[in-house]
Amino acid sequence: MENRTASRWSCWRHSGYLVGASSTFLSTVLTFPIYKTIFRQQLHTSTIRVAVIQLKREGMKHLFRGLAPPLMAKTLQGTLLFGTQGSLQKFLLGVNIPGAMIPALSGCLSGAIEAALLVPFERMQNILQDGRNTARFPSTASVLQEFQTYKNDQKFLCGIYRGFSIILVRNALGSAIFLSCKEPIRDLLSLQGLPSWAPSLGSGSFIGAFTSLVLYPLSVLVANMQAEVGKGLPGVREVVKTVWEKCGGGRVSLLYRGASLIIVRSCVTWGVTNSIHDTLIRQHSLK
Repeated sequence: MENRTASRWSCWRHSGYLVGASSTFLSTVLTFPIYKTIFRQQLHTSTIRVAVIQLKREGMKHLFRGLAPPLMAKTLQGTLLFGTQGSLQKFLLGVNIPGAMIPALSGCLSGAIEAALLVPFERMQNILQDGRNTARFPSTASVLQEFQTYKNDQKFLCGIYRGFSIILVRNALGSAIFLSCKEPIRDLLSLQGLPSWAPSLGSGSFIGAFTSLVLYPLSVLVANMQAEVGKGLPGVREVVKTVWEKCGGGRVSLLYRGASLIIVRSCVTWGVTNSIHDTLIRQHSLK
């Protein structure tokens, strides 16, 4: 019995599940103030200075308000990204699919699973991060209580899964790009004399930043869709129209408010996560 338990723990520990969970947990805590500043820019199309002034005015006690949902979501995301993708990749190896397509396809499916599980966390996080909701929703529990007052299951699901279609596209594409490109770029960066963890750090940082920038407009739509709570919430088309008007009729510079900070956050988050993951996997393979 003890050997079986040890075997299961070893499989969990080295398969990428625990590595992804622990690394994303730490990086989420470290980069949360950056993420919150980005969210305010997305929501109000404001400059970094204005967003920082907003957060400073609210005080340090509210700086980490809304941390719990993304902390749980990102930890679960890291677990799924490396664990589920590995399992799906093994499954797809037995299917008649070109080998070059397997990382992208398994990443796409992994991202879809992420979206289905993580939308409620992102929904609560965006409600809590909007300063206009501070009085009405002082905690995560108060947001859940609001959704529990909905009279039928359909309305509850529509409320908690608001923005699901956009998040599904964003996560599926993002995971496919990241997981199909990280190893080739890592190999390109593997120069003689560099520490073994450096190419993985550079690969994760570059692809994380690139993917975030490419898919940033979708994140802006999600932020604007999910921040509000109440009756008669606008649909996707109405939100797109509102964001378009906020951006002065589609000015790209306004649409990408917050993109500069997202580069910093993505470099730290995905660089550290990818480096830790590859290092532990490499150590296990040498045993």
